[in-house]
Amino acid sequence: MRRELPALRIGLPCHHSLAVLTPVGRLRRIRPPTYPVPLVLSAITPMVHAMTSIARWFRSTSAAVLAVFLAFLPAWTVALGAEVSVGSSAPIFTAVDDAGQPWKSTDHVGREIVVVYFYPADMTGGCTKQACGYRDDMQALRAKSVTVVGVSGDSVRNHQLFKQAHSLDFTLLADPDGKVAEAFGVPFTVGDKVVSAEIGGKNEQLARALTTKRWTFVIDTDGKVIYKNTEVKAAEDSKAILKLLASRVPPTAASVP
Repeated sequence: MRRELPALRIGLPCHHSLAVLTPVGRLRRIRPPTYPVPLVLSAITPMVHAMTSIARWFRSTSAAVLAVFLAFLPAWTVALGAEVSVGSSAPIFTAVDDAGQPWKSTDHVGREIVVVYFYPADMTGGCTKQACGYRDDMQALRAKSVTVVGVSGDSVRNHQLFKQAHSLDFTLLADPDGKVAEAFGVPFTVGDKVVSAEIGGKNEQLARALTTKRWTFVIDTDGKVIYKNTEVKAAEDSKAILKLLASRVPPTAASVP
């Protein structure tokens, strides 16, 4: 009784078939099974539809998330109001001063030249130099009928400590919600920060929730902005204002032949 031996593969797939050697030494080609095209398509089509749906969902979801992110980003990090340019009317605003009293721009604009300078924070290096510059030049500024107000996101208490530490003799306005900065179009960043400083022999913590850019404006007696500086050099700011005022032709002299 002869026992059948398994076939021995001696070839590679060729033209969709495989050559094998049978136990009796004969070559035989074996074709792999084939599947009808409709059957293949019916199996692939649902997968294609599923992948397309997933791609559409990711695309729409990503767009929605991006839109929400962009909508909330400006309100969270930076707030910008209408741009205030040289020649435009100055915004009308009210803020709380370092004595805790309301300070109204309408009580000053139109009666005197008003310098409104925005700065990042009390008791920091550049802001201290800027404030001390105005303090040192205050007599010359007042001689030209100039009122100076500094504005930052600090609290009334922070302003009081700042004035105490450096003997500042002009008004500081508290703008913790950024309303005044927004009125002038000054950028500010929202975020809690703390400055530690020794004032009057005590270690004080000056916390703020908003940091303003360093911009300076000058408002003339007619209520128009005559100067705007968005690249302020802190230590030289008061000198720049004095130079500006010295270069101006007085309104009465302009009509003299």
